[in-house]
Amino acid sequence: MTTLRLPAVPMDGGLSRYFREVWTFPLLEPEEEYMLAQRWRDHGDTEAAHKLVTSHLRLVAKMAMKYRGYGLPMADLVSEGNIGLMKAVKKFEPERGFRLSTYAMWWIRAAITEYILRSWSMVKLGTIAAQKKLFFSLRKLKNKLRIMDSGELKPDEVTKLARAMDVPEKEIIDMNRRLAARDVSLNTPLSDDEGIEFQDTLVDSKPSPEALTGEGEELGLRRRYLEQALVTLPERERHIFTERRLTDDPLTLEELGKHYGVSRERIRQLEVRAFDKVKAAVVSAAAAEGGPAA
Repeated sequence: MTTLRLPAVPMDGGLSRYFREVWTFPLLEPEEEYMLAQRWRDHGDTEAAHKLVTSHLRLVAKMAMKYRGYGLPMADLVSEGNIGLMKAVKKFEPERGFRLSTYAMWWIRAAITEYILRSWSMVKLGTIAAQKKLFFSLRKLKNKLRIMDSGELKPDEVTKLARAMDVPEKEIIDMNRRLAARDVSLNTPLSDDEGIEFQDTLVDSKPSPEALTGEGEELGLRRRYLEQALVTLPERERHIFTERRLTDDPLTLEELGKHYGVSRERIRQLEVRAFDKVKAAVVSAAAAEGGPAA
């Protein structure tokens, strides 16, 4: 996919022109999309892949706009989303009966949200799905409930948010403080007399470039192991595992049970079985290559 030439995302403004340009690429009819996907998968036809990607650039732009409230450059969000789109095209299997847009939305959203979490230095969420969901939902819910984003929450506001999200009040308070902390200017003066700014008191405790490189390589290996493991799962187990473990807003056992016409307990059993298979495949792949285990 590295040979594709896409419209350049301007890094210094001019996004309106870019958006107008991507909206000129025509949408694909289902038959044409299916044919192009087959040509790319079976013959490595980069022209077919180019049409698949460019016809969905407007989808990336729309999804990136939903995350513009996190204080990050819109151009970066679009660029990360485009990377997710290209990964989706690379892995798209048209025989499964889904349109590319349906499949690509997960990859685009994952790429953008992962970038936001990497870039939001004040928030260290690790891999806790519930914390990630709270991170992305709190600001949206505050707007919905007409709660002003002005620092500390009032006790009644905390209670209202905690009930709406079904989480402890302490988690609401902690996450709100983390989100608010990013808005503090590094140039805030600490003393009118001495001219000392907040940034003058900070100690650079970031990991070394070597550590960051190693961490990035390790993350890439784990992601590859996971992708390889998912391919080995039957379609139903892969879908259940993805919806339960790899999405920001997981479906409930009951929702998946209704989808497949089985009980909640059966879905839980399939989820556990899929997880065990994925874990075993990841551990096996890591042992074979001497890489990091899950």
